[in-house]
Amino acid sequence: MKDFFQNERIRKAVFILLAVICLTPLISSPIALALGFGIAIFIGNPFEQHLHKYIHLLLQISIVGLGFGLKLDEALQAGKTGFFLTVVSILTVMILGYVLGKAFKLEKKLSYLISAGTAICGGSAIAAVSPIIKPSTKEISLGLAIIFTLNSVALFIYPAIGHLLQLSQEQFGLWCAIGIHDTSSVVGAAGKYGNEALKIATTVKLARALWIIPVSVITMFIFKNKESKVKIPWFIGWFILAILLNTYFPVFDLFSGSVTAVAKSGLNLTLFFIGSTLSIRTLKTIGIKPLATAVILWIVISVGSLLYIIS
Repeated sequence: MKDFFQNERIRKAVFILLAVICLTPLISSPIALALGFGIAIFIGNPFEQHLHKYIHLLLQISIVGLGFGLKLDEALQAGKTGFFLTVVSILTVMILGYVLGKAFKLEKKLSYLISAGTAICGGSAIAAVSPIIKPSTKEISLGLAIIFTLNSVALFIYPAIGHLLQLSQEQFGLWCAIGIHDTSSVVGAAGKYGNEALKIATTVKLARALWIIPVSVITMFIFKNKESKVKIPWFIGWFILAILLNTYFPVFDLFSGSVTAVAKSGLNLTLFFIGSTLSIRTLKTIGIKPLATAVILWIVISVGSLLYIIS
């Protein structure tokens, strides 16, 4: 069997077949992620070198597509609901991340990458602050590996906890947006829970992602690098435009359902791709202290936000 999958053409065929299956309603978000991880472990990803630049693009296109499933009043209400939690959670994580970094004697830049990734939006935040603080390639890879690993865990355990605690759609969507790092896993977990949860989670998470801008500006002063450019997540503007079109132009009602269905399939494919880029080799590079820092931050923000939401 092992020799069979050493054939490059067969590995590519299996990968493409599973990718197509992930586009169907038969596969949920957690299963798509698990299939990708299974590919990485058992036969290896034959497209690994080419996938990274397409993952974020596919995620952004899918997020914009979800905008056609929202009305402006829904988006504003969700954004208003999550604003306080967003501000408090970002401040808490960044301050606690600094304290833990000192306590565990982590490299300052690695500690900052983990904190920013946990506080705002996972890999996107790490990508945004990296050109400013100029960490080593190893530190970037380590930060991303930790964040994506915890994202993968969250995609499975958040829905289970939500059902166990009988959280409403609104409560679960808000909790996902605050407690899960990366947008792909936020949307994946919320989409598994229900459509209302998905709408709230997507809107609050993207509003949260805009905090990349002020955090990047502050980062310039912390690391004394005023020459760097702030990376603005422009795709959020397209998401807002999609909401506006769906709200004020009734003609979009004719196909908004189809667009959002395609967008959800795109998100499943994104998670499959993300899973396929993880591997045992990558996970082995994660040290105990960086992992402990990330896990503590994640537990604090997850438990704290959950207690606030259900209180």
